[in-house]
Amino acid sequence: MAVEVVIENLSKVFPPNVKALENVSFKIKPKEFFVILGPSGSGKTTLLRIIAGLEVPTKGRVIIGDRVVVDAEKGIYVEPKDRNIGMVFQNWALYPHMTAYENIAFPLRIKRLPKDEIDRRVKEVAEALGIIDLLNRKPAHMSGGQQQRVALARALAKQPDVLLLDEPFSNLDARIRVTAREFVREIQKKLGITTILVTHDQADAFAVGDRVMVLRNGVIQQIGKPKELYDEPRNLFVANFIGDPPMNIVKVNTSNEIIHRLDITEHIGSVKQLKYLYIGIRPDEAQAITSREGMLKGYVRLIEYAGSRKYAKVEVTPNITLKVLASEDVEEDTTVDIEVKKVHVFNENGERIKTITY
Repeated sequence: MAVEVVIENLSKVFPPNVKALENVSFKIKPKEFFVILGPSGSGKTTLLRIIAGLEVPTKGRVIIGDRVVVDAEKGIYVEPKDRNIGMVFQNWALYPHMTAYENIAFPLRIKRLPKDEIDRRVKEVAEALGIIDLLNRKPAHMSGGQQQRVALARALAKQPDVLLLDEPFSNLDARIRVTAREFVREIQKKLGITTILVTHDQADAFAVGDRVMVLRNGVIQQIGKPKELYDEPRNLFVANFIGDPPMNIVKVNTSNEIIHRLDITEHIGSVKQLKYLYIGIRPDEAQAITSREGMLKGYVRLIEYAGSRKYAKVEVTPNITLKVLASEDVEEDTTVDIEVKKVHVFNENGERIKTITY
């Protein structure tokens, strides 16, 4: 049965006074694929290790299902082996001297399950993950993708309440990575197991996550569905961190001509009380064109190709250059118009005031 995971007021301070997590609270629904996304040093792996029981929080508690597995204030701490959690590490941590079968069976033998039950579970999970023909191979004779499946099989054979994935795709080649993400997502949906993935890669997060939590310096920035984070970033950090190519972010004083060209005051009222604003335009939500008039004009400094997409770097003013989609007839060293579809406006503190759709 799928379980809920509840994190309440979690903080972690490492000596001498390094704050890894600060008052982190959220809930993960049963059967949900929940992603913790953030740059290096954001606290995401520390958070996962606390859920697993490999780290003890300085403050707060973790509830898995109806059981409190750690409560720093009350001194409650359940050992990792007693939390019924499956974990797949970044390096997969397979035992090199063991076959795939022995690696998958290892945690079941630790639990002292009957031999026939171990055999049944190993073969059942190997069948589901398509590695039944690898059971007699050792890790050295497997590809990276095959090793990952064995590590996943080992975690799932325990029939855990929660599956924890710590950067499981980062050691894979780009093409295998896409396949691996699809595979893990399909298995998670099929089994209906509550799953938590930690990653620094937004492509991983968006490919598999039902919801994504963005973490920065141990503090939650935003939690939402991938589309919410992309369309309605709560602050400049999320806006800049989410999206590929990254959002164009321009700091302008409130008398800047671009404010008037984009009709920003008309949409958000008076901005006179502010000294400046941040304007965000995603490259895929604006286009350089030659066929008609746009809200902005500029000079094309550079053309870039990214697969089927063509981008132009357009100098709008001497201090402002925007990267936007380009129509087929746009060329370098020409003057173009820019058709803007959406603009995100942030205040001096970097908090989003409004998203304007034209």
